[in-house]
Amino acid sequence: MTLVMNRPTLHNAFNPQLITEMTTALHELAVDDTVRLLVLTGAGGSFSAGGDIAWMQESIHYSAERNQADAAGLDAMFEALNTMPKPVLGRVNGAALGGGVGLVACCDLVVAVETAHFGFTEVKLGLLPAVIAQYVVPKIGLSHSRALFVAGERFSAERAYEIGLIHAITSAEELDSSVQSLAKRMLTGGPQAIAAAKRLVGAMWDMERSAAKQYAIEAIAAARTSAEGQEGLQAFLAKRRPQW
Repeated sequence: MTLVMNRPTLHNAFNPQLITEMTTALHELAVDDTVRLLVLTGAGGSFSAGGDIAWMQESIHYSAERNQADAAGLDAMFEALNTMPKPVLGRVNGAALGGGVGLVACCDLVVAVETAHFGFTEVKLGLLPAVIAQYVVPKIGLSHSRALFVAGERFSAERAYEIGLIHAITSAEELDSSVQSLAKRMLTGGPQAIAAAKRLVGAMWDMERSAAKQYAIEAIAAARTSAEGQEGLQAFLAKRRPQW
């Protein structure tokens, strides 16, 4: 399944309508058993330019409560993507700026065209990459986050690869074939195991050490005795493909 941000003339910048539609779609896809994998991309020549400037300008007239509600709605979109139980493959077809980089950080695996550029450009507008920080910092670490958040400069796909924001770089001509190849590989795992593996990563980051240790012990014990785990082990021993 491919989810496309479709505001190409505005470089797929977020506005309240896009945020609401994206959040709803992500929640629906999360519980749709016919969907095994999600590809996220943008229409036209950009991935996403982040927040729509016109929308952000309107916020000057909002009350503090409305501004906080707006930010909470934006965060709900990122959280829905970040907690998607299916593997999420980011197809970065062009620029990803501000909140657009936040979406990239929420993907499990990301392939970008070699001409793509990225940037936490909020400080150039006197703003902050605040909502996305909770997703970006775990992805690229404190050192890179501090340097890039403060500088606000745009950076290349090569730099994004070096810091772990993206995982592969390709030409525009080979982007779709690269996405298809990666998707095929990602679908070889068991659906329940993939969802549990994503939860495991989150637990290792969020939990205190002893709680994380116990979570890991219980997680592998449950996986071993699950129907999917047993099918995977039996298929391996029988040298056949698992049935999922």
